[in-house]
Amino acid sequence: MKKPKSLLQTKPADSGFAYSRPYFESLVDSALAHAKKLGATQAGAEVSEGCGLSVSVRHGELENVERNRDKSLGVTVYLGHRRGNASTSDFSQAAIAQTVQAAYDIARFTAEDTFASLPDDADLASASDRARDLDLFHPWALTSEEAATLAMECEAAALGVSKKITNSEGAAVSAQQSHFVSGHSNGFRGGYASSRHSMSVSPIAGKGKDMQRDAWYSSMRRASDLASPQAIGRYAAQRALSRLKARKIATVECPVLFESPLAAGLLGSFVQAVSGGALYRKSTFLLDSLGKPVFPKHIDIYEDPFILGGKGSSPFDDEGVRVQARKVVDAGRVQGYFLSSYSARKLGMKTTGNAGGSHNLTFTSRLTKSSDDLDAMLQKLGTGLFVTELMGQGTNYVTGDYSRGASGFWVENGRIAYPVHEITIAGNMKAMFKGIEAIGADTYNYGAKTVGSVLINRMKVAGS
Repeated sequence: MKKPKSLLQTKPADSGFAYSRPYFESLVDSALAHAKKLGATQAGAEVSEGCGLSVSVRHGELENVERNRDKSLGVTVYLGHRRGNASTSDFSQAAIAQTVQAAYDIARFTAEDTFASLPDDADLASASDRARDLDLFHPWALTSEEAATLAMECEAAALGVSKKITNSEGAAVSAQQSHFVSGHSNGFRGGYASSRHSMSVSPIAGKGKDMQRDAWYSSMRRASDLASPQAIGRYAAQRALSRLKARKIATVECPVLFESPLAAGLLGSFVQAVSGGALYRKSTFLLDSLGKPVFPKHIDIYEDPFILGGKGSSPFDDEGVRVQARKVVDAGRVQGYFLSSYSARKLGMKTTGNAGGSHNLTFTSRLTKSSDDLDAMLQKLGTGLFVTELMGQGTNYVTGDYSRGASGFWVENGRIAYPVHEITIAGNMKAMFKGIEAIGADTYNYGAKTVGSVLINRMKVAGS
């Protein structure tokens, strides 16, 4: 169905911001100048503003309208290797001076940390890097009435799929945008604006004891790239309907296929396990994994901060350090960690430009064919469990032990047999990573991660 252009198409609009970039730069300069006056050896400051609209509806009626506008100025002051931080939402000169003073006072009484300082000058993004346009900002000139209309269309589409869709937890539309400027006492200045818009719905199918809920959403930087409200609603309803008459199953060990949105969580677990904080604290099951095989030889993980419009794109990281496209995993072997300047120093390594997190990761298999859609992945699964929902936070990053509540579908001979619920899947992340047999071509972008469905050769499924 065609998208309603009058609402989803981005209209010509100003930024919607109350403050300009030059004004933010003047605030950063003011904060850094005051820090220098107090005697700071180094200092950094960041000023940001975010604004947006969120509207939710339920049963065809408006439920909530929220407009947000937030602003903040944060200051970090170094006295040698002692660090202090403070922040304020007041942009007056008096408040800025008080905030810098507070950060200075905190630094005075903080224990010295030899690894605490601004990023090394050689690691900072260059002027051309900082000026790189990655197409991240597309404000959406949306009124609350228009947002409510879209949300109601989305919910109505879900409710209209079948009489078995008996209820709704509502639908929501959100349009958000922000911008920032950061600076260091070493001369670094950088900043940019970005936007993120979304639409979601949560229908309920069935009655009495056989009630099932599911949801779907679309999230994009540009409103015109969002899926239509009708498509989102229909798909959410189909997901809820497919879960009716779910059964419990007996405890078994079997292959497990993770639906692509959930497979992004497996990639997230890997990122956390090879991130600086976990590594220098030695609180990870992938300690000292650099250069070692963690996945089978057919697995690659690629990071690209420069994808135009990408949800994880950025011309520099949260510290102003330059970023780069790289292979994090090549033929199953770990080629790089995710390090900030601080964690890199703690480990005796170089920053990877990942202060603030990863940038646009893709999780791929060299065995994947273009025809490996979900049906093909179910054929590869054969007989086993297809997981579509996970519950709880059951990953121990020190040991790698993994245990999550789950629901999904039991698959026999490559075809879905029936929905299942009230089960737990368990294993160890090391074995799970090594046991990845296939990654589908049914790729899904979840935040800064893109991955298809992932087939793991064997896990324990605890049922009745």
